Amino acid sequence: MTSALIYPHIEKVAGQPARLQRIPRVRVAQIVMDYLAYGWSVEEMCRQHPYLMQSEAHAAMAYYFDFQAEIEQEIRTEWEQV
Repeated sequence: MTSALIYPHIEKVAGQPARLQRIPRVRVAQIVMDYLAYGWSVEEMCRQHPYLMQSEAHAAMAYYFDFQAEIEQEIRTEWEQV
């Protein structure tokens, strides 16, 4: 039996970046970039982005720690496009 990981608040469609379910324009990578660039905690991210619920930020960070290579590749690709 294979079990699938479920991340509340996160939507991942094959071939597309992971996103918040409630606010699909916000990608997990965007939340992670605040963590990587500024060292912000989840609480600080929510202070800086009042639309973000703590549960969403925690779910995004959990997804990142489980799929770090995927998210970091997404960030690298975005930097290369800029």
